[in-house]
Amino acid sequence: MTQQEALFRYAVRMGDNSLVLGHRLSEWCGHGPQLEEDIAQANIALDLIGQARNYLTYAGEVEAKGRSEDDLAYLRTDRDYLNVLLTELPKGDYAQTIARSFLFDAFHLPLQQALTTSNDERLKGIAEKAVKEVTYHLRHSSEWLIRFGDGTEESHNRAQAALDDLWRYTGELFISDEAEELLAKAGIAPQLDGIKKEWSATVDRVLNEATLKRPADGWMASGGKKGVHTEHIGPMLAEMQTLQRTYPGAEW
Repeated sequence: MTQQEALFRYAVRMGDNSLVLGHRLSEWCGHGPQLEEDIAQANIALDLIGQARNYLTYAGEVEAKGRSEDDLAYLRTDRDYLNVLLTELPKGDYAQTIARSFLFDAFHLPLQQALTTSNDERLKGIAEKAVKEVTYHLRHSSEWLIRFGDGTEESHNRAQAALDDLWRYTGELFISDEAEELLAKAGIAPQLDGIKKEWSATVDRVLNEATLKRPADGWMASGGKKGVHTEHIGPMLAEMQTLQRTYPGAEW
């Protein structure tokens, strides 16, 4: 694998994580538990989709085959998506959504912070903007998880059940592939071992405050980073891509 191929794969993966999770969060628009949260989730979704645009635009330039951000977002099949499985799971109830966001945000923030020192100027610039947004994302999901965990018996039980269900998807966040290892050696992408330590510390701190138990590590689901996904991504992509596939090349 060349460095150009690795960089393309990495930029696509970063974009896909944000795009897919952004789409999942957008499903709460008009369905939030309260007006403030409805707007908050819509704004977080827009932040993530904005980040996806930046990464996929860069990926298209690195690939140099004429594909735009829209081509990469809407004209690929599920096997071409490289997002982690955690991001594509259905939104579930609000505890499920918050728990998933927290587990991803606790990973996403130190990753973006590390990328601000990347030797690649484009990745560095994207990360410098994203850090400000992801800092808020983590604060938001942390505060809600604490509210659920240290709230009523039902909210506590729902939050714990969501964590227990989602935990098996967290291991994939820290599995390095050939592209990430090549870029890490070049100082372009961070080593995931350091990111995992920060993630783990954040998880322990917030769960302690939320009076929630950290699930035990066990078998971990993976495959998304290789393009092997759950059964949930197909229907999601069908919905997300319907306009582009029905009216190819359509412009507003």
